This record gives sequence, C-alpha cells and structure tokens, in this order.
Amino acid sequence: MRRVWRAARAGVHALAGVATTTFVFPLVQPHTRRALVRRWSRKLLQLLAVEPRVHGRIDAYRGNLLIVANHVSWLDIFVINALHPARFVAKAELAAWPLAGRLIRDTGTIFVERARRHDTRRVNDHAAQALAAGDVVAVFPEGTTTHGDDVLRFHASLLQPVVETKGHVQPVALRYTDAQGRHSRAPSYVGEESFATSFWRICGERSIVIELVATPALPAQHHDRRALARAAETAIRTALGLPARATAPGPPADPAA
Repeated sequence: MRRVWRAARAGVHALAGVATTTFVFPLVQPHTRRALVRRWSRKLLQLLAVEPRVHGRIDAYRGNLLIVANHVSWLDIFVINALHPARFVAKAELAAWPLAGRLIRDTGTIFVERARRHDTRRVNDHAAQALAAGDVVAVFPEGTTTHGDDVLRFHASLLQPVVETKGHVQPVALRYTDAQGRHSRAPSYVGEESFATSFWRICGERSIVIELVATPALPAQHHDRRALARAAETAIRTALGLPARATAPGPPADPAA
C-alpha cells in the first residue's frame, strides 16, 4: 500500500509539473522558473520520503557555475534542483522517460547523444553558452551511475565549458543512507534496470536520507580541465570518506568560496 500510495501521489505531482512547464514557464522570468523548479523538486522528495541533509552551500557566483557531482540515481537531479536549480547535461535516453523525461527536458536539460562520437563538442558549446549567460549547469563526470560506495574516474571533457567561460566548479558529493545512517543501495539506478523498476523500489522504502556535501568551489581560470577534474574528484572522494587517487594535485579552492 505504501508503494501504491506514493507512486500515485508522485504521478499526480509529475502531471502538475508538466502542466507548469507547458503553460506557466513561457509566461514567467527565469528566476521564477528556478523558484518553481526548486519548490517542485522539494515536494517530490517529500512525497517519496527522501530527506535531504545538506552540508555546505552552493554559491552560484551570479551564475557561470558548473556543479560537478558523483552519480548514483535519477533522484540526483531532483536532489540538486531542490537545493539550487541547474541545467543538467544528461544522456539523451532520459528524454524518452514517461513524465520524468518531459520534465527534465522542459527544465532546460542539455542532452548528449552518447552514440555520436563527436556530440560532446556540440554539448560543450551549448553548456558554455549557458554558463556565459549566467546559468548554473550541472554534470556527472563519471559518465555512468554507481551504487554510491565508490567514485569512478572523472572524464575531464565535460569541464571544458567552465574553463572557457572562466567560471567556478562546485564539487558536490552525494550519499544515500537509511534513517540510521547505513549506506543504502535502494536509490541506485545501475546497469540495464528500467526507470519503472527503480521508481517502484524507491516508493517501497520506509525512508531514504540523501546527504549532500557542497565542498569549496574551485576557480576555473588559469587551470586546465584535467586539473579541475582531478581536484573535483578528490574533493568528492574526501567528502565521502574515500581515499584519493594517486594523482597530481589540482587547483586550490577559491578563498572566497
């Protein structure tokens, strides 16, 4: 009954979100859209009994900020949007999801066709334009999801836009636990599992805690994308209590962060 009740309420909430992006978004300013996205995302987490516990803060630097996070679940997008709405770079397959795909698309997601060899250049150009216009963009540089008990090596290519716009990189660590603080794999969305299966499992959980740790931002100016990727990965691994990889040090944190 818990699953059925939560799934039904989340479905109605998703329909309301689609109505908002379709009929309200064209009539309001960007700051109002961001406020609506934040409110909708917080309500979704509440309906699914997902409790965010935030450490640190995301400083948008008046835009031109690239959020870099480890990737565990489709919930990651809504967890970050509940804190600070962003334009995500995501695989094109997400656009085909029922309801959720429509919402992700209508909130400005930049989709990458992974089967197209040179599509990263188009995506990076689009992301650089968004950053230069003052938007906050978010990426998952691992390129795939994990169960959350490790962090894969970051791909540096997705950090090129913030280097070009001389913005800041905000490393964000995500960890899902149960109410007692034990690592939870329930939200994991790994391998060939369908969205429906993952959603149904999450609806059956009594409660889920998502710990979000926003570490100090890194200035992109005067640093290359590989150094930024190493530094962001190290910051996230440290926040999650994982050992750092044996690599050269990246750029220092911005003193103003």
